[in-house]
Amino acid sequence: MKDLVMRAVNGDDAAFTELMDRHKIQLYKMAYSYLRNEDDAVEALQEVTFRAYRALKKVKNPDFFSTWLIRILLNYCMDVQKTKKRMVVDAGKIEQAAVYQNHESIEIEQAMKEMETKQRELLELKYFHELKITEIAELWQCPEGTVKTRLYKALKILKGKLEAKGDAPHV
Repeated sequence: MKDLVMRAVNGDDAAFTELMDRHKIQLYKMAYSYLRNEDDAVEALQEVTFRAYRALKKVKNPDFFSTWLIRILLNYCMDVQKTKKRMVVDAGKIEQAAVYQNHESIEIEQAMKEMETKQRELLELKYFHELKITEIAELWQCPEGTVKTRLYKALKILKGKLEAKGDAPHV
């Protein structure tokens, strides 16, 4: 993929199109999880494609192309949310349903809604979108240790909320 990114950066439109094809499902799911609307998610994907193409020369490290795309998407989604004054809602109902029973899924979703936005976002990126600690650190432009600490705290808070309701899932 590194070669494909370098070709795209050097002006190969076919390489850029292939890169976007490889990332479109992940980007769509992430956009939908933030915007909670199919049309908004499709629009986000189109806007991210445009912004990425326009800024392609700014890619510094081809290994982090995916992270760079996700950062563009998250910035766009947050702009849309500010404009529409919506709250960020829990992502990943589809993924949760596959992992947890319905009751537990609803309880986890509710507990996550009560969490701070950054904590909820971190849990979503790590567990629903399966990003690695290094990718999240790059995305948030902070040390990996900071991400690990924040993840530990977010999981502890989520567990506390679930235990307070008497619904902590058995892991």
